[in-house]
Amino acid sequence: MYVRTFSLRDFRSWDAVSVDLAPGPTVLLGRNGHGKTNLLEALGYLSTLTSHRVSGDAPLLRAGTSRALVSAHVVNAGRELALDVEINDGKSNRARINQSPTRRPREILGILRTVLFAPEDLSLVRGDPAERRRFLDELLTTRIPRLGGVRADYDKVLRQRSALLKTAGGALRRGARSADGAGALATLDVWDGHLASHGAELLAARIALLHDLAPHVVAAYRSIAPESRPALLRYRSSLGDALSPEFADPARRPEPGDRETIETAFVAALAAARTREIERGVCLVGPHRDELELILGDQPAKGYASHGESWSYALSLRLGAFELLRSDGTDPVLMLDDVFAELDRRRRTALAAVAESAEQVLITAAVPEDVPPELAGVRFSVRAEDTDRGRLSVLTRTEVEEVRP
Repeated sequence: MYVRTFSLRDFRSWDAVSVDLAPGPTVLLGRNGHGKTNLLEALGYLSTLTSHRVSGDAPLLRAGTSRALVSAHVVNAGRELALDVEINDGKSNRARINQSPTRRPREILGILRTVLFAPEDLSLVRGDPAERRRFLDELLTTRIPRLGGVRADYDKVLRQRSALLKTAGGALRRGARSADGAGALATLDVWDGHLASHGAELLAARIALLHDLAPHVVAAYRSIAPESRPALLRYRSSLGDALSPEFADPARRPEPGDRETIETAFVAALAAARTREIERGVCLVGPHRDELELILGDQPAKGYASHGESWSYALSLRLGAFELLRSDGTDPVLMLDDVFAELDRRRRTALAAVAESAEQVLITAAVPEDVPPELAGVRFSVRAEDTDRGRLSVLTRTEVEEVRP
């Protein structure tokens, strides 16, 4: 898989840009803050409908504009598809496939598969559980696009049920059974069923994903940090230890969870937590409360891993995701955002070996020396210029198109 053409309009620092790409490595060179990462962020958005840097869409729009457009032509096994996503301020986003509007933007998920490794990935190891849940769910919807709808349905039900819990809890604290409070309590059972149904499907899919992903992550970590403690992944479910499998030895991996069993356990857990949930006004069980634990030896990586070990684990997660998507039959587009300068020789070598084998890899760097010689290829210069419309980024192809060691 590779991106043949790519264009932006009013995305972050870019007024308008269009670039022709090709298989193999492409290097974007420029000083920090001049717009290199914005290009990779836009392609990542076209792939996942999310940004790896911010949780909302508003920062993606160029200052003073109300709409941004990201477009690309994606070639996969000889078939080419045109993708467009329109990001709107205050209105629903829109998407098109081959110029035909889709009913929902998420219908484009899975057409462009990307794996992005960036300095922000340290948060996968050191950050909150939400960072690791997001990693799982984005990989899940890239691999199985229909699960994007399951995730959206779960989030919608979760918001509705949380609102009902707050209403019921407010009535309880006032010491009176108001009409709103009684109505909320009466409908909670219905929403429990919806939450358990969608949540069980999402949880079963996450466990199945880890069943396939973990061997790649464990192997990547072993190759990057052979002197370090062995890596292990554990899914910690809020539904209990029975649904909290460990993933370490590929020969002894747990089988994916059974959806019906998980749904039964989900309903029981909601019933057991009902009183506490009403008192606190929040939903205390479900995939939104789960944790992907990253273990080194017998200790959690978060809080115990060294800086080098944390980098190794973050890199292993991305390399594992790349190898998993590749095992499905198609290389994803690999994007490396200013990471070679952060890595030592061993990690640079491991990452470069995978990147060199990828069908297409896009690399950003501040100086040419940050890019391993084997990944030198088509190069572009990125710089920012001050104009009467603000500070805008400019892309220029260098005179030397192919630089090989």
